[in-house]
Amino acid sequence: MKMLFPLFVVLFFWITNAHSQATLRAGAHTVDATPTELPVLVNGGMTSRSQQEIGSRITARAIVLDDGETQLAMVVVDSCMLPREFLDEVKVAANKRTGIPVKRQFICATHTHTAPSCMGALGTSADPRYPLLLKRKIIEAIATAQKNLEPAQVGAAVFDANEFTALRRWVIRPDRVRNDPFGNPTVRATMHAGGNWDDVTGETGPEDPDFSLVSFQSLKGRPIAVLSNFSMHYFSGGIKGVNADYFGMFNDRMELALTPSNNETLHPPFVSALGHGCSGDIWRRDYTKRPLDNPKIEDYTDALVKKALAAYKKIKYKRDATLAMAQTDLPLKFREPNAQLLEWARGIVAKTDGLPKTQPEIYAREQIFLHERPEATLCLQAIRIGDIGLTGIPNEVYALTGLKQKAVSPLGTTITFDLANGSEGYIPPPEQHALGGYNTWAARTAGLEPSAEPRIAEACIQLLEKVAGKPRRTPVTPRGPAAETIAKLKPAAWWRLDEFIGPRAEDEMNRHDGIYETQVAYQLAGPHSENFTPGQVNRAAHFVGQRMQARLPKLGTSYSVSLWFWNGMPNDSREVLGWMFSRGRNYALRTGESLGLNSKSQLIFRSGTKTFTGKTATTRWQWHHATIVREDDVAQVYLDGQLQIEARISAPQPVQSLYLGGRLDNQSNWEGRLDEAAIFDRALSDAEVKSLSIP
Repeated sequence: MKMLFPLFVVLFFWITNAHSQATLRAGAHTVDATPTELPVLVNGGMTSRSQQEIGSRITARAIVLDDGETQLAMVVVDSCMLPREFLDEVKVAANKRTGIPVKRQFICATHTHTAPSCMGALGTSADPRYPLLLKRKIIEAIATAQKNLEPAQVGAAVFDANEFTALRRWVIRPDRVRNDPFGNPTVRATMHAGGNWDDVTGETGPEDPDFSLVSFQSLKGRPIAVLSNFSMHYFSGGIKGVNADYFGMFNDRMELALTPSNNETLHPPFVSALGHGCSGDIWRRDYTKRPLDNPKIEDYTDALVKKALAAYKKIKYKRDATLAMAQTDLPLKFREPNAQLLEWARGIVAKTDGLPKTQPEIYAREQIFLHERPEATLCLQAIRIGDIGLTGIPNEVYALTGLKQKAVSPLGTTITFDLANGSEGYIPPPEQHALGGYNTWAARTAGLEPSAEPRIAEACIQLLEKVAGKPRRTPVTPRGPAAETIAKLKPAAWWRLDEFIGPRAEDEMNRHDGIYETQVAYQLAGPHSENFTPGQVNRAAHFVGQRMQARLPKLGTSYSVSLWFWNGMPNDSREVLGWMFSRGRNYALRTGESLGLNSKSQLIFRSGTKTFTGKTATTRWQWHHATIVREDDVAQVYLDGQLQIEARISAPQPVQSLYLGGRLDNQSNWEGRLDEAAIFDRALSDAEVKSLSIP
C-alpha cells in the first residue's frame, strides 16, 4: 500500500496539471443550403416576392467550441429571419445527433433580404418547401464542425468601419409629419427620410461603427474560422436572384484570402461567418453627405474585406481561453389592437383580394396576427470565450441597444448579434416609439410592447455578468480640457446630456437632475469629443419638439447659461427656427426669458415681451456655442465667444424653473441637438465666456 501512495500522488498531479493546461478546441464547417426547387419565396419586402434564379449560394456556417467542460455551437445562416419554433426543432435534432445541449446552441440569421423565406412577415409567407431543407443543412453544419474539432487559440479585433455604415432613420420636421398606415399623423421619424434635407432635422440616434472579428486558429497559426459582426443592414442594389447579399460575398472573399495555398485536403476548409449586428436603424448610405454615395456591392465588400484583413493580422491569440454560456427566456407582450383598430382591420381584410398590396391592407392583416398571438417568449443568450462576450437577441435592435451593452459589459470585447434564436421584429428604444415610423408600426415585424427594448438590454447585461462571473462596469464620462473649464467655473448645474435613456437628465454636479419630456433621442454625436470626452465620442441629446425640465431653487437675478447647440431646421421653415433655453414659470411667457434662433439663423433673446436679435448667422447642422450673461438689469448674449446682444431691461424674476429644448409656452420648440448645458449662479466675465466657447 505504501508503494502505491507515490503512484497515486503522481497520477493526481498529472490529471490536475493536464486539466489546468486543457486547450480550447475549435471546429468549423460550411454547408451549402441553396434551394434546389425554384421559384422560391423570399422575405424582405412589404409585399410577397419570389425568385426564379440563383444569384449566389446560400449557406449555414457553423463553429463548434470545446474547452473540456463546455461545448457549444454557433451558426450563422443566410436568411432574412428564422422563427423560434423552427430553430427550437433544429436544436433538438442537432442535440440528438451531436450531444450539444439545446441551450448551448446559438443560431442567427444574416438578414439578407434575398434568401428563401422560412417565416411569414408582412406580405410574404414562409416558403412551403425550403424550411425542411434548411433544417437538415444547419444540423449537418453543426455535426461536421464538431467532427472538425482540434486544439485552437482565439483572439479578437475591433476596427472602426464608420465609412461603411450610417443612420437610415431620420427625424421629420414638425410641419411635414406623415400619416401612418392607419390614417393617423404620427410619423415624426422614418427610414431614408434623410434623402431630402429640406424634410428633416437630423438623425434619430447613433451609429455603431465597430466591425468585430473573433478569430480561431490552430496552435500552429493555421486559420480555422473567423466569426465577424457588423452593424449594417443588407446591402440592396446590384443583387440578382436568391442571394446572400454582402454577407456571403464578404465570407467568400475572406475565405479566399485566408485559406492556405497548400491546404488541399490536409485540413478542414477555413470558415468565415459574418453575422448581423444591431442594425434596425442602420444602412450603408450616409445621408449627411452630398452627393450620395452609391458604390457597387463588389467595391463596397472589397473595401470592407481589406480593412478586416488588416485588423486580422494584428490579432493576438490566447490558448487557455475557457468557455461559458447562459440563456434566459423573456416573456413579452405584443401591442394587441384595441376593439376599434381590430374592427377596422377586419373590414380591410374582408375586402382584400388575394395577398395584401397596399400599406393599409398589409397592416390590417398584421393586426389580425397580433390579435391571435398576444405575447411571445424571447430566447436571449450570452457566450464568453475567454474575455470575449457575445450576446444574441431575436430582434432587429437599434445601434443604441448594442452600445448600451458595450458601455457596461464586464468583458473586454462585447459583440451583439441581431436575429439570433428567433425573430420578433424591430425593437426600438421606448423614445423612438414616440417618434413613430415604419420601425414602430404594430406588426409581426415590430409588434412588441414599447418597454421591451430596455428589458431586453438589461437581460443581456445580466447574462454577460453571469458568464463573466463578475458585475457590470460603471461607465465613466471622461473630462477633457473643455469639460474641465466648465467644472473649474463651478456651475450650479451642468447637464452633459449623454444619457442612454430618459427620463432623467443627470446633473454632473449631483444637485439638480432634470427630466426629459417624451420626444428626445439619445446618444447623438456631440461637439469636439477630443476636448470634452477624450477617448470617447462626446454624446448629445436630439430634441424633437419637446423639452428637458429642471429646477434650481437658489438661482437669483444674476445668472449665466452656457450651452452648445446644433440646429436641424432650414432657414425658410418657420419664423423662429427654435427656442433652445427658457427660464420662467410654465406657460407664463410674458414674465420669462428665452434664447432661440430666428429664420436667418441669428440668435434671439426674449425677455418678457421684448425680443432682441444678434448680428451673426449660424450654420445649420454645425455646432455653435451660446452664452447668456444676466446681471440684474443687464442682459448679454454671446455666440461662439463674441458679443451679439447687449440690452438693459428689467431684472429677471428669480424663478426656479428652467427648460432646455423649448420655450415656456411650448411654441417653436427646439429641433436639433443640445449639449454641455451649464447654469451658473452669477454673471460670467468676458474672459470666462470666451474660455467656455473654445472647444
